[in-house]
Amino acid sequence: MSRYTGPVCKLCRREGEKLFLKGARCFSPKCAIERRSYPPGEHGRESQFRRRRVSDYSRQLREKQKTRRIYGMKERQFRRFYSNALQRRGMTGENLLTMLERRLDNVVYRLGFADSRAQARMLVTHGHFNVNGRRTDVPSMLMQKDDEIEVREGSRKRTFFKDLPAVAETKTVPDWLERDVNKLAGRIAKMPERSDVDANLNEQLIVEYYSR
Repeated sequence: MSRYTGPVCKLCRREGEKLFLKGARCFSPKCAIERRSYPPGEHGRESQFRRRRVSDYSRQLREKQKTRRIYGMKERQFRRFYSNALQRRGMTGENLLTMLERRLDNVVYRLGFADSRAQARMLVTHGHFNVNGRRTDVPSMLMQKDDEIEVREGSRKRTFFKDLPAVAETKTVPDWLERDVNKLAGRIAKMPERSDVDANLNEQLIVEYYSR
């Protein structure tokens, strides 16, 4: 399954809530949810006036799709993460969400070094970050406790990274991360927990979907 390259605002409208896929635009009056809160498509406006019974399968599917879209993952990759979460000790749903939080592209986003997870994924893919002193371009890489992330020396000369400290300073960092804005670096202070996931997600529905 290829990666979705269409308007991401349609994804938010399809799920009926903000998924914060476009960074600062999501907080502005230009946000699609603010202007058109109904689903996309020819009959989208009409659907908000219909009373339809939502099946259990539909609720499970929508929750899985919403989570996958928030973290910008393909179906096969998301299912692989679920399989890994299933093999770990503890609650499968919580394992899945904390693993998603530990992805390198998500860590870059949560450190405030990118406006969205999609932008963070692009920056990582282009090789602008070092992990524990080594250049990496794998967005799905899982971070471990005490891992250190920093912008590569050669990338700091670019305009984007020169302006980044002032932008990142305005963004809040979760408790499980430590950030040095001036050095454009961060560290995994501790492993993330379920309470550290800021998205409105019901992981139990995802577990039920894959357990059918």
